[in-house]
Amino acid sequence: MKPASPPAPWRSGFTLIEVLVALAVVAIALGAGVKAAGSLTLNAERLQRMTTAQWCVENELTEIRLQRRFPGVGDSRFNCEQLGRVFEGELAARATPNPNCRRVDASVGDAQTPRLLTLTTIVCNR
Repeated sequence: MKPASPPAPWRSGFTLIEVLVALAVVAIALGAGVKAAGSLTLNAERLQRMTTAQWCVENELTEIRLQRRFPGVGDSRFNCEQLGRVFEGELAARATPNPNCRRVDASVGDAQTPRLLTLTTIVCNR
């Protein structure tokens, strides 16, 4: 009778399937991270465009108020440059029920988006 052979030692390491599953999990996580980073970059760019467009519109409306000019009814155009970006804007002055006041809509856009932002204010004759 033969003596019983000792059990085979456990092999250390990973199987090919375990390695492939781990690689798939890492690839999915990295893909999600890259997509999130791209989204954050696009949102930061959009925020910068909107902020500079708002500065242009607010500057134009402030200029109307500071000059104390009463705008006539009609449309006019203006150009503005902020942080190296060129914006084209439009002012639309409309009559209100009060003949001493005008509603002024100021819109601004750039080469990518014709109308980024519109602000409205009321200007009264003093």
